[in-house]
Amino acid sequence: MIDTAAIRMENITKSFGSVIANDRINLTVNNGEIHALLGENGAGKSTLMNMLSGIYRPDSGSVFVNGEAVEFSSPRDSIKKGIGMIHQHFKLTEVMTAADNIVLGQRGGFFTKEANLVKQIAEISDRYGLDINPRKKVYEMSVGEKQTLEIIKVLYRGARILIMDEPTAVLTPQEIDKLFRIMRNMKEQGCAVVIITHKLNEVMEISDRITILRKGRSVDTVLTEDAEIPTLIEMMVGRKVDLKLRREPTERGEELLRLDGVTVIDSDKKAALDDVGFSLHASEILGVAGVAGSGQKELCETIAGLQAAEKGRIFFGGANILGKSPREIIKLGIRMGFIPEDRLGMGLVASMDIVHNIILKEYQNQKGIVLRRRPGAEKARRIVERFDIQTPNLSTPVSKLSGGNIQKVLLGREIDSDPKVLITAYPVRGLDIGASYRIYDLLNEQKRRGVGIIFIGEDLDVLLELCDRILVLTDGKISGIVDAARATKEEIGFLMTGGRI
Repeated sequence: MIDTAAIRMENITKSFGSVIANDRINLTVNNGEIHALLGENGAGKSTLMNMLSGIYRPDSGSVFVNGEAVEFSSPRDSIKKGIGMIHQHFKLTEVMTAADNIVLGQRGGFFTKEANLVKQIAEISDRYGLDINPRKKVYEMSVGEKQTLEIIKVLYRGARILIMDEPTAVLTPQEIDKLFRIMRNMKEQGCAVVIITHKLNEVMEISDRITILRKGRSVDTVLTEDAEIPTLIEMMVGRKVDLKLRREPTERGEELLRLDGVTVIDSDKKAALDDVGFSLHASEILGVAGVAGSGQKELCETIAGLQAAEKGRIFFGGANILGKSPREIIKLGIRMGFIPEDRLGMGLVASMDIVHNIILKEYQNQKGIVLRRRPGAEKARRIVERFDIQTPNLSTPVSKLSGGNIQKVLLGREIDSDPKVLITAYPVRGLDIGASYRIYDLLNEQKRRGVGIIFIGEDLDVLLELCDRILVLTDGKISGIVDAARATKEEIGFLMTGGRI
């Protein structure tokens, strides 16, 4: 019998200490197929693909590529067999051109004549419907162009099997449409494409078959045309999940926060925020959309007192807090919660337990020189119970928790401080659907209590369904603020690319 499968993984098992990440998993991906891999955080998706790309070696089981049994000792072995992985965070050298990045790491790559290289890139681009300027520097590219470059890079190295990890996470709707056209072209050329994503609507649109993993095991593989989203979720989490994402019908309250002409200059002497001004009201969720690097990080950190501004004013309860440190803001009696993008770098201390991470928020308010742990422990216990945080005990370092539980520790600490304004940067990034919907419920609960929320997100469907208004940032400027109940994804995507409505 001729094996027509591009990939066949049989009874793959991989453990890390006492933790079984993959337990006798089976996966078959055919040539000329787009195959989606679904599962909650910790289901084993990344571990399985890391073994296919040569980063890990399985403890047991067999891997076949185009019918041939293979064993990979390194990513180089995987590449030689025509497998290329495109990671969520691009592995490109910003100061180099597209052509230089394509040959980087290749034996004799930099000795390839530029004319020949440009010709080869043009041939690959024409074959798969790609579009890239070989002489353009990476730092001058959009996110979509960088992703296209990553695809060309693996195709140049001979890849016919592509693994794409969260490929649409930071793309505009227009860039997603373009990526899907590229993927379909690759499928028509006989390539096998594996896509790892949490966006079920996109899975239903682009994939041919879907394999679902749960707790390290393969649950089932189904034809996409026969699948329904509620059933897929039930297979992923093992129970029915209410998928109704509600925009709470509250009446907008008083103005809580107002920015006026805020300008922030980055280390390259460019305007990361350029004359930004808007207001936030009580019982309102204000969404912020924009391609990566449009000023979202600087906006959050400037309001929270972590980023210096060149000029402007930020009014909170009548007081101008621009230029004040987080400690000075707290001393003014201003109650503000901040959920940063970097959970374990800026939000929490990875090596500390839950109790000490809770204490971090308010230790400066304790009297005396001896830090009292008991009040922090009582608060931590209350937060763990309230937010259903799954942890062996309160002494477990937060780095040992799952992504969803880490986020709930951070969100629980900030909400427990009873804020009037809550700033959240990508609060569900990388979280599975169950954890994500729990976060959305918590934000709606705060909205009902009169809290003003700034929600920086990358999933436009969520922004449109959850938020009241959506502010769009482009290159540090506000290109528009729209009513979420009336706006469309296409309009927001147009604004994200610098258009005006």
